Amino acid sequence: MKVDTNCPTEVPIWARHDAVRRRYVREMFAKIAPRYDLLNSILSLQLHHRWRRTVVRMLHLAPDSRVLDLCTGTGDLAIELARHLGPAGEVFALDFCEPMLQQGRAKAHRRGLNHTFWLQADALQLPFTDAQFDAVTIAFGLRNLIDKPAAFREIYRVLRSGGTVAVLELTRPRRAPFSWLYDLYALHILPRIGKRLSDADAYLYLPMSIRHYEAREVIADYMQQAGFQEVHYRDLTFGVVCVHMGVKP
Repeated sequence: MKVDTNCPTEVPIWARHDAVRRRYVREMFAKIAPRYDLLNSILSLQLHHRWRRTVVRMLHLAPDSRVLDLCTGTGDLAIELARHLGPAGEVFALDFCEPMLQQGRAKAHRRGLNHTFWLQADALQLPFTDAQFDAVTIAFGLRNLIDKPAAFREIYRVLRSGGTVAVLELTRPRRAPFSWLYDLYALHILPRIGKRLSDADAYLYLPMSIRHYEAREVIADYMQQAGFQEVHYRDLTFGVVCVHMGVKP
């Protein structure tokens, strides 16, 4: 079937054909890659670094662990993992957008983190054999995946028995007044900052992607359906982000 890549702008990205949506997201991230780190720091008030460090601590990794970071973007979580593990460990950073990976490779090289490996690939079709990793992580990327249950099945497949998955994702706070303040910031302030410093469409897509992200309980159910046990989640910073974790038996 031929895919129409010239969808009218009035059609929401969520309603478009999967292939068109994937292309839109890849091209959007390629466009904002050069200023992605700057915008992350400004828009999160530098909190994104703290959130990633929290995830690394929650994993309780041994120094010789082998970790896969999916939807790595510019690699901040992969780099944090590599720094935490030291040279005895290995970190594989995977993303489908090459310009984002280029930013991550450069950062890792500047820090001398030679035990990081950068791959362009699809998180829904991982280029690894079964039971390869002690942990798999995703930071701020799960909401962009079209088939989240399939993603968790792939993660389950490549994890070793006893391995852990950790997903860090932006979420909408559940309780007022934090939910009201979040809507004001995400829907009105954030796109204006994004327009001035990077790309307006990308930073309008961000709050919309959070609004379409499944409820915490639904994500936990996807994980359990994939086979994970000890599934639990934890909100951080008044529910602006949430960490989901599970273990492969």
